[in-house]
Amino acid sequence: MKEVIKGFRKIVYLSFPPEASGRPVICNLTRLFDLNFNILKADISPRHLGSMTLEVSGMEEDFHKGISYLKENGIRITPVAHKIFRNEESCVHCGLCTAMCPTDALSLEMSTRKVIFDVEKCSACGMCTRICPVKAMTLDLDENK
Repeated sequence: MKEVIKGFRKIVYLSFPPEASGRPVICNLTRLFDLNFNILKADISPRHLGSMTLEVSGMEEDFHKGISYLKENGIRITPVAHKIFRNEESCVHCGLCTAMCPTDALSLEMSTRKVIFDVEKCSACGMCTRICPVKAMTLDLDENK
């Protein structure tokens, strides 16, 4: 049974500097700010740059305090909605991406046979970008946008 997340929920992309990658800053979101987190994707190791796609839930006020804490620790935060894009003109609505999407951000609307993209559910895993035959789904790797 899937746990129901109550309150505020946001998926963010984090970029870690080497000095923060070996500290328990993510665990501190729970201990210090009463937030829950789910690591959707991570590439991090001590003394190296790292990146992580994280789903954070809890009270909105606590979320903002937790995000401020992460920024104070040198972690760059980017909302995931800014990471995956779909070129509407290129999409042929074949539906291949819907089979690969682990968060159901991509789904097929049966009445219109169109693929719907819900950016709020997107975890930026990139599976859709690898499977799309016309490259309509793209991953923005420029974290400064």
